[in-house]
Order: sequence, then C-alpha cells, then structure tokens
Amino acid sequence: PFFRLTVAALTIAMPRNEQDRYMARAASWLRQADGLLITAGAGMGIDSGLPDFRGPGGFWSVYPALGRARIAFESIANPAAFASDARLAWGFYGHRLDLYRRTEPHAGFGLLLDIAKDIPHGIHAFTSNVDGQFQKGGFASDTVCEVHGSIHHLQCAEGCSQQIWSAENFHPDIDSERCRLVGDLPHCPHCGALARPNILMFGDWGWIERRTTTQYQRLQRWLGGAENLVCIEIGAGTNIPTVRHFSENCGGRLIRINPAEPAVTDAATEIGLPIGGMDGISRLHKAYHEA
Repeated sequence: PFFRLTVAALTIAMPRNEQDRYMARAASWLRQADGLLITAGAGMGIDSGLPDFRGPGGFWSVYPALGRARIAFESIANPAAFASDARLAWGFYGHRLDLYRRTEPHAGFGLLLDIAKDIPHGIHAFTSNVDGQFQKGGFASDTVCEVHGSIHHLQCAEGCSQQIWSAENFHPDIDSERCRLVGDLPHCPHCGALARPNILMFGDWGWIERRTTTQYQRLQRWLGGAENLVCIEIGAGTNIPTVRHFSENCGGRLIRINPAEPAVTDAATEIGLPIGGMDGISRLHKAYHEA
C-alpha cells in the first residue's frame, strides 16, 4: 500500500513534458495493437456533465432531499429501498434514467472509435457504468459489456422470472425537490409486481445477471482472438475496483487515465496518466495520429 500511494503521488505531480513522453509511448503501443479494449468507470461520464457520486457531499449535492434525510448512496441504491419506499427509490433511479437519456456523450467516445478504425481486431468496452453512454456514443451494442447492468433495462423486483425488458416505455415523472416518483410506478408485465432497474445494487441478491453474462461471454471470446491487446482505462477508481481489476488482468498492455488514482505497478506494460478522461483521450488521439 505504501508503494502504491508513493507512486500515485509522484505520478499526479508528473510535469507536462513527461506526460507527453508517456503519451508518445502509449501511442506507439496502440500502433502495434491488434485489439483495443476500453475499460471505464464513473470518471468517463464527468466530461459529459454527469454527476460524480463519490462521497456523501457529492451525492447529496445532486439529491438534496436525500441529504436532508441523511440517506446515503449505498442505502438508496439498494433493493431494500424499493421494498420500503418504492416511490423514493424510483425518484432516485427515475431521475438518473431521465438524466442519462438527455445527456449527450462527450467527443472522446468518437475519438476512441476513430483510433480503432486502424486496429485489425477492432474495439470492445467493459464498464461499470449503467448509463448506456457507450452505445449512445457510437459503440455497437454487441461490443459493450455492462458489468453492473443497465438502467435502460428493467426486471421484476419480486424475481418472478429471469425476464429482462427495455425501459423505453417508462417515462418517469419526478418531483426533484422531494426525490419522489409522482407518476405511475413501473410494473412487471408477467406478474404485475413492482419493476426495478436491471442494475447490480448494494446488498443485491435479486439482480438478474443473464444479460450481462451474455455480454461478458461475448467479450471473453473477442479477447481470445487478440494477440497484442491494448487496454485504455478511463476514470476507474479503487473504491469499487471491478474495472481496475479487469484492466490489470485482461492480458494486454494498460494505459490508465485517471487524475486522482493513476498509479500502476508494472512500468514495462502499464502507463499511468494523471489527467481527466476527455483530456487524456484527446491527447492520446493526437499522439496516435501524429507519428
């Protein structure tokens, strides 16, 4: 742990000219690659204007009603919230669903796809984000693995079946001041019980993972066909390290873009860049095309 913290501190203070040298090295890796994997955490959405929920201060600033009630993110992003107060739970998730529908992905998604045009085995994405921004940003749906599910899909809160369906016909009417759904609650078309997002929540034993399992199996088959893989990881922290672990164990070289936690452990196969997502993607795209 001490070594990791020391490396992080040194990397965060990396001067611009040294960052440029690492960018050039990363670009050379991309030119040698036959497959490009993008892994992304919450930091990927910040440049699109999406909120950062890290820490109760950031979360409660977006949902002041929950802050006044001292309801933490882990408590509302929990299947127990749907059982105890469905309108409050759907006030939170309905607001997010509407927000993600309205948000336009930043230009970095297109820049990554542009890099991938020259890579023989193409591009895939692995993300803990549930916002659907990769698909909206131009990634083909069969190239994205949403490891925590998607807010754009629903399932039965009572688990009557393994069915997952699109949320496209659900248009939540939210009282933002109280963080409550004031319109109709969504219901399971099979049994009539309450519907919930098909998202892996905290303390969640009822999540139906069938859709994500199919995505994951498809990603693993694709990874098996890449002999010289490069992974670009964007905005994935250590608090919930699912994405970071996948990046480090996917079998390729790693380019980590993270302004707060850029630390890497193997300098021969990993590069840590202490910059934001859009900035890092833009500079990497420029370095890739300049050489």
